[in-house]
Amino acid sequence: MTATSSAPIPELPPEPCLTLSTPTDILAAVPYLVGFHPHRSLIVIGLDRGQAKMVARWSLPFPTGTLDPLVPLFDREGVTDMVIVGYGPGDVVTPAVDAARLLAAKTQVRVGEALRAHEGRYWSYVCDLATCCPAEGTPYDLSTSQISAEATVHGLVALPDREALERTVSPVTGPVRMAMRRATADAIADVRARLMTTTDLDAFTAEFVAEGIARVRSALRTHAEGGRLDDAEAARLGLDLAIMRVRDEAWTLMHESHAALWKDLTRRLEPRFMPPAASLMAMAAWRAGNNVQATIALERALSTDPDYSMANLLMHALQNLLSPTILRDRLPTPAELDSAMGPVNAAWLLPLVNLLDEEDFRSVPEPPC
Repeated sequence: MTATSSAPIPELPPEPCLTLSTPTDILAAVPYLVGFHPHRSLIVIGLDRGQAKMVARWSLPFPTGTLDPLVPLFDREGVTDMVIVGYGPGDVVTPAVDAARLLAAKTQVRVGEALRAHEGRYWSYVCDLATCCPAEGTPYDLSTSQISAEATVHGLVALPDREALERTVSPVTGPVRMAMRRATADAIADVRARLMTTTDLDAFTAEFVAEGIARVRSALRTHAEGGRLDDAEAARLGLDLAIMRVRDEAWTLMHESHAALWKDLTRRLEPRFMPPAASLMAMAAWRAGNNVQATIALERALSTDPDYSMANLLMHALQNLLSPTILRDRLPTPAELDSAMGPVNAAWLLPLVNLLDEEDFRSVPEPPC
């Protein structure tokens, strides 16, 4: 699957703080704009009057038409100029750069620079002077640019590669995983016991949903105050989120700052209970402009449940370079959710009940003692 991302540049002070005056500066800045050092990638930076408005990345090679969503994005963000950077050998990068330049011409966006970087050298597609752009490429050293120091000061991070970024949301292992498995088993046993003794499934469901909504709000408060859910709390919230109305409570309350909570649960929950948390993490990351992390979170969700609708909805939005404002301003309130979903009934429990008897075959194997 081709990884695609687009986002506003991470929030920086009003005055520009990353001044890109040379090709080396551009190449030094890109890893901080996407969160890792790209390989076999195309990067497009959109600008308006010299200020970066958006950055988009695609894995290479990609099929014809991949860049088409840039047209409405340029219009929405007021892009007047663009910088293109391709990473990899010429036969992989050049067709993608050509497609980007053709799109720029059609949209009347000026290409300020178009570069290919590979094995410590760069080539410019807009300069044909042998004195400054030799055919064999120009060696570059990112350590000679001040961009890395400036980006670090402003809290930007560039991991070695996308795989390193993926590892930041990978499942926990070792004793932490074993503790979460025990906590999950306890939570499942408790729910089963309550189900077996109830005489009114609708009333039980209403109580269960109310408890789950309260736990969502409590978890958000805990993380806002710098705390962390213990294993029992995390496991129980994982079960709660399988209920759509509980998950959507978190959706309606969504804020960029919630990403830490959902990332923690994405890593700790047993795989079959993970997709809702990973989707909520993706939503928070998307709102914050971290579309690469949002994409990785959605890939985790869909690797466990390819049909999980919330993850598919968000992945569609990311792949089509849509702005998070399309959802930010249209989220229903909790009261509107209650009105739309109608009275609580036992059918709401089915997604959870279907998960209770499953096994987590996707769990990372534990090393032998």
